[in-house]
Amino acid sequence: MSVPQIEQLDDEAAQAARRPIATAIDAFNDQASGISEPSRLLAITIRVSESGEITDGLYGISYYGWLFIELLVIPERYCGQRLGTRLMQQAEAAACDRGCIGVWLDTFSFQARGFYEKLGYEVFGEIADYPPRMSRFWLRKRLV
Repeated sequence: MSVPQIEQLDDEAAQAARRPIATAIDAFNDQASGISEPSRLLAITIRVSESGEITDGLYGISYYGWLFIELLVIPERYCGQRLGTRLMQQAEAAACDRGCIGVWLDTFSFQARGFYEKLGYEVFGEIADYPPRMSRFWLRKRLV
């Protein structure tokens, strides 16, 4: 039997290593939970350049009945035009279409906590001093 080797990877190699690690934990979670539900990616994009290049938007993944919003970026010049609200509403509609019961996400204290709370999200977790003198928050919203 071979001895396992532990290796720390650089950024590029780490990106490639993500898939087999995620596959392994997904298989464990499915077996342990008794739920085998494929995850589904969600991307709602904003295209503002003449070339049609994706510049900003929302990116997430749904699994186990919840949508996790990993990224939400709105061009600063479009703030105040309800783009963020429209993206969130579209993401919540997609979550409902997928049978999700809720949406969760995280944000820093210098980002958009108030925005999410106005949309009905509630804080369920915080790490103080991350980054130093600030906080990171986890928020959720039940859809059903």
